[in-house]
Amino acid sequence: MPDLEKFQAMTERFAPVEISAEVSLLPEGERRALGRLVEAARIMDSLFLRQVWAGNGTLLLDLLRDGTPLGRARLDHFLLNKGPWSRLDHNASFIAGVPPKPAGAGFYPAGSTRAEVEAWLRSLPPGEESEARGFFTVIRHAPGDGGAFAAIPYSLEYQGELALCAGLLREAAGLTAEPTLREYLEGRAEAFLDNDYYPSDLAWMGIEGAIEPTIGPYEVYEDEWFNAKAAFEAFIAVRDEEETRKLGRLGAELQEIEDHLPVDPRYRNPKIGAMAPIRVVNLVFASGDGNRGVQTAAFNLPNDERVIREKGAKRVMLRNVQQAKFDKVLAPIAAVVLAPDDGKRVRFEAFFTHTVLHELMHGLGPHRAVVDGEEISVRQALSDAYSAIEEAKADISGLFALGYLADKGVLDRGLEESVYDTFLASAFRSIRFGINEAHGRGIAVQLNFLLDYGAFEVAGDGTFRVKREKIRDGVRALTREILTIEAEGDAARARELLGRLGVLRPEVGRMLDRLQSIPVDVAPEFVTALRLEAEYARKERGE
Repeated sequence: MPDLEKFQAMTERFAPVEISAEVSLLPEGERRALGRLVEAARIMDSLFLRQVWAGNGTLLLDLLRDGTPLGRARLDHFLLNKGPWSRLDHNASFIAGVPPKPAGAGFYPAGSTRAEVEAWLRSLPPGEESEARGFFTVIRHAPGDGGAFAAIPYSLEYQGELALCAGLLREAAGLTAEPTLREYLEGRAEAFLDNDYYPSDLAWMGIEGAIEPTIGPYEVYEDEWFNAKAAFEAFIAVRDEEETRKLGRLGAELQEIEDHLPVDPRYRNPKIGAMAPIRVVNLVFASGDGNRGVQTAAFNLPNDERVIREKGAKRVMLRNVQQAKFDKVLAPIAAVVLAPDDGKRVRFEAFFTHTVLHELMHGLGPHRAVVDGEEISVRQALSDAYSAIEEAKADISGLFALGYLADKGVLDRGLEESVYDTFLASAFRSIRFGINEAHGRGIAVQLNFLLDYGAFEVAGDGTFRVKREKIRDGVRALTREILTIEAEGDAARARELLGRLGVLRPEVGRMLDRLQSIPVDVAPEFVTALRLEAEYARKERGE
């Protein structure tokens, strides 16, 4: 296939969609603050490009110089994937001459090996080792020779961009009348300069008002060596007050769900974080790790376990993004994947509610494990297996929690009836992202486990259906398995589970072949952000 046709085929996997939010009722000061936040968020893109690969900056300049149709297609896919590797195609390069995507991303010295870095980390005194392994440092070659390394704080490594971003956040803080938002923005600006994100993470938990920004280094998926280094991202959104109120009642159920998790009682947390806010928002703009390849539909932050112990974790649901994914991708997939009777039960409300519970369940279950006599985080204990196992945990225990809440009468029984079919169709939506990616591999584990358990089955025509009499028991069994792995910090068992079930089986592969004409995800155009920026530019010109 000629190169241009290849890129056109790649483009067709993403359905273009306008992402908008209602901001016209915001006071002028809040709209201006929102515009500054969008401007600050754009800086996260340049930072994330550096974190993915040190060569991205030079390559981007080369791509910008090529004005041919093929050159523009390469540039479009580079910006979509935040680098020259297709995230939907097992990180295959779509630009000739670039190296394979580095597993350590740009967080570790080029040319070093994981074993070398690990040996150096283990040689450090405990306090220095903890800092070097932390979220907010990069590892670089130390000055001089000898092969030594050094841990460099983000505030130094990325000081130019972070100083600019801090200035914009302070401008936004000066424009808003909401004190909790102002506290977060001022604190996050300070964190960009002093590398201490804990105070502003605490402030982020308490943001009230219409504007809901998340900006900074958060997720660790790019660091495939240790799942340790946080990547820069931004989600600038406005709150959907009505939907937030509807889901707020779920936060009050978390301790009871924890107390009834299908796991040995000694692994349950008798007192989870005191606060677990749920925010339903409509996205205005996303960038960095929050906008690369497949679009984020929800997130659960922060990852700092000190904040989680003290405040819990905030779950942010991007409702307009989820609606776009359902309309453009999930509903068409369900029409092909499911037997007709099952397909009739697929509903947006079930998709949305399970996504809410997925995010809630990240905060429940074990977060600490004792390994070789030492108490460490589950993230540390499972290392490279953590991200896929944790995503699978959140999914499958979210199904368990929905059933539990339906039994209690908190959620409608009809919602449980539809969620299993909706989840099965959505499993094919997620597994198309690739099983090398944490979410996709976690979905493969669940899909194959439930097929083996008899909770899902394949019909003679290749379609899939839910076995109503077995699905609840299957969900409980896998929830117990994964929670036990995390509670015991059993990395070997985690890797065995991923190796055995985190694979693409023939019957699943055949169905995926039938979905090729359906988009894999959406490609957003952030129309509200563009309008805000245009409005700000006019005011600056005095028009």
